Amino acid sequence: MSTSVLEAPSQAPAPKKNGRVSGGLLDPKQLISSLPDALKKLNPVTLWRNPVMFIVEVGAVFTTVLAVLDPSFFAWAIVVWLWLTVVFANLAEAVAEGRGKAQAATLRAAKRDTTARRLKSRAAADWDVVGAAELQQGDFVIVEAGEVVPGDGDVVEGIASVDESAITGESAPVIRESGGDRSAVTGGTRVLSDRIIVQITQKPGESFIDRMIALVEGANRQKTPNEIALNILLAALTIIFLVATVTMQPLAIYSKLVNPGVADSIALTGDGVTGIVLVSLIVCLIPTTIGALLSAIGIAGMDRLVQRNVLAMSGRAVEAAGDVSTLLLDKTGTITLGNRQASEFVPVAGVSEQQLAEAAQLSSLADETPEGRSIVVFAKERYGLREREIHGAEWVAFTAQTRMSGVNLDGRQVRKGAATAVMKWVRDAGGHPTDEVGHLVDGISASGGTPLVVAEQGRVLGVIHLKDVVKAGMRERFDEMRRMGIRTVMITGDNPLTAKAIADEAGVDDFLAEATPEDKLALIRKEQEGGRLVAMTGDGTNDAPALAQSDVGVAMNTGTSAAKEAGNMVDLDSNPTKLIEIVEIGKQLLITRGALTTFSIANDIAKYFAIIPAMFAAVYPGLDALNVMRLTSPQSAVLSAVIFNAVVIVALIPLALRGVRYRPSSASKLLSRNLYLYGLGGIIVPFIGIKLIDLLIQFLPGMS
Repeated sequence: MSTSVLEAPSQAPAPKKNGRVSGGLLDPKQLISSLPDALKKLNPVTLWRNPVMFIVEVGAVFTTVLAVLDPSFFAWAIVVWLWLTVVFANLAEAVAEGRGKAQAATLRAAKRDTTARRLKSRAAADWDVVGAAELQQGDFVIVEAGEVVPGDGDVVEGIASVDESAITGESAPVIRESGGDRSAVTGGTRVLSDRIIVQITQKPGESFIDRMIALVEGANRQKTPNEIALNILLAALTIIFLVATVTMQPLAIYSKLVNPGVADSIALTGDGVTGIVLVSLIVCLIPTTIGALLSAIGIAGMDRLVQRNVLAMSGRAVEAAGDVSTLLLDKTGTITLGNRQASEFVPVAGVSEQQLAEAAQLSSLADETPEGRSIVVFAKERYGLREREIHGAEWVAFTAQTRMSGVNLDGRQVRKGAATAVMKWVRDAGGHPTDEVGHLVDGISASGGTPLVVAEQGRVLGVIHLKDVVKAGMRERFDEMRRMGIRTVMITGDNPLTAKAIADEAGVDDFLAEATPEDKLALIRKEQEGGRLVAMTGDGTNDAPALAQSDVGVAMNTGTSAAKEAGNMVDLDSNPTKLIEIVEIGKQLLITRGALTTFSIANDIAKYFAIIPAMFAAVYPGLDALNVMRLTSPQSAVLSAVIFNAVVIVALIPLALRGVRYRPSSASKLLSRNLYLYGLGGIIVPFIGIKLIDLLIQFLPGMS
């Protein structure tokens, strides 16, 4: 037999997916395509779910009637802009849903009219051909190379390479096999090699793709608790302003009776103009901006997750991600690279590093594990042990039972493996490991590494230091989490010494060593009892209880069906690190909603200064002091405020869809920043906007 120590394959960096949401600014084509849906949403049966915009539509209908009875340029201008306010609000939601529908169209391409070879009995080889839609939960189907998986399920027999690009957008195939945590397959994916038997786990019409399509289109989007609470607040503010506005004309009439000499104002004429002005006042003072954008913000939040290949089962899960205060992160694959790497050869007294490196490399040639390959590469790169031919060797492959690998060559026996296994082999061969070996092994373990002992002909040559390599930038990411007030906990099966070393290097706040599924569940419950919201990832059936218990449970798409059913999110890329991004998206959603709510309420102040003096300055001359903008006329002031109220909705749609820029910081700093930027900005911008509109329309009929 001949074996070579090969050059390490060069690994080109994988193409990075664009995680940012495209289309931050509105595409005119997108606006035009969404306009029919916006007009359909004018149906009062649909619109009543948004109480603020429903009031605006009622006001638009009322002013339309008044304009028909007493037509004027001013009346019809107000009517047009009130209807545009409602249409613009509907357009924000329609654009957000339209982005989801575009993604749904791609998903539908993966859902074809496929057939399935359904086994009549698991034990028998008989099968019949049925439509994929006819499959029931518990059916077994055969899928071979070139065929499309007909439904969601678990591989119960065989192993195959599967193309999941229709779901994940990733062209690289993945391995799916029976047993373990990589057994789940999704309907619409294609088997590229071999043959597997799949047990269907979905119910008819409830496949993974069906749920994705419904969610990204917004059809199944239910309002979250925070949205419901905000809607109640907006409805209450609307009622308050409605009552206050209704009392204004009687108050003005009473003032006229008490002081007959005062001049008439547009609030006193008693004709259609008065009604139109009062409706305009209601529309401008109620929080129409956030009322128009609230739904779009929620849909866009889920859209941002879908852009990153994460499926949220509900808006509640996205919202909960923004409130998370504890992150449970697996060590392997999340904090560390996943495979331990050889980092040092430590020889015993009387043995050179070169001798140890040569023996370590030779004994690792039959070890196909990532750790074994790293030893071969490390010896080549650090000690110059290049490619060579070996003939007549008896190779001893690494197995989980022996925990060793090695070679018998020309009467020479070399072994490498776990300390206890190799030292037992040495003793069985008549050798006696020295105390020095034990000290080396304990020292590497205490530093967070994994020791592997190398021995030859019944004597120990030294120890290999395998190290968990912490991913670049993880400490900085955890520092960001800390600034956000989020506590990070590393979960690992390692012993406490190793776990502590990795935790200190990575910069996590705490760790749970030698963790069992029961330990994870207990930790989550303990955190929740302290009033914290917990997020975690998992992929195995044993993770299902913890995923179900956590507030944000992100299941890996490569995992079992039990894990995906237990979680409230599924990561199609199966990247555990993405949990940090999910939390940031959730926080961005909450910040965006809060910022635009602040802006919406703040800009009412400018409209108050524009309309109230215009309505009552003639009755109460002292109110003229509030006319700080010095608008052209009462009619111009009212129309300018109504136009600005409508236009600002369109101007803020891109921000609602893209989200307010998120910077990791404490809650108090974020609050101060948003109050300063969107609170103060919400006061200043309308003053400028209304004044500019007044200057533009002052020459229109009836405005002077």
